[in-house]
Amino acid sequence: MLKIIEDIKAIYRNDPAAKNLEFLLYPGFHAIAFHRLIHWLWKVGVPFIPRLFSQISRFLTGLEIHPGATIGKGFFVDHGAGLVIGETTEIGDNCVLFHNVTLGGTGKQKGKRHPTLGNNVLVGTGAILLGPIKVGDNVKIGANSFVFMKDIPSNCTVVGTPAKIVRRNGVPCSEEL
Repeated sequence: MLKIIEDIKAIYRNDPAAKNLEFLLYPGFHAIAFHRLIHWLWKVGVPFIPRLFSQISRFLTGLEIHPGATIGKGFFVDHGAGLVIGETTEIGDNCVLFHNVTLGGTGKQKGKRHPTLGNNVLVGTGAILLGPIKVGDNVKIGANSFVFMKDIPSNCTVVGTPAKIVRRNGVPCSEEL
């Protein structure tokens, strides 16, 4: 329940257009609220129902979050349509994802195969992060960036296809991942 309260606070912290009880209309809020219940069912080993509920949530919200994904508090999805979050994804606290973001795997291998995002990560519209990569804390990933099987250190901004570090610890730079 406390995570949901932090998720609501994240809406008002990240969206200047949010007013009054408008968070109740946000598909991103609906998706994360559904996911919090669905993930609990997944963790306690309930068969089939979590996957069924996640598909219903996807149909209703346009956001696909696998029941196995772990999401920290203060999660905010702006707009959200087309968002995909894979099964072994781990998302830290106070992260922001925009629409058409994919946190995906690279094949049919077993085990950890999706990204891990640290705390305070912002992922721009259309960004694709593939594989069991680690994204550090306080990272900004630009719109339409493509990160494939490369970790991103903390306190960086990355952009491009393939993504490159353009800012590290507040200082402009140009580094390959």
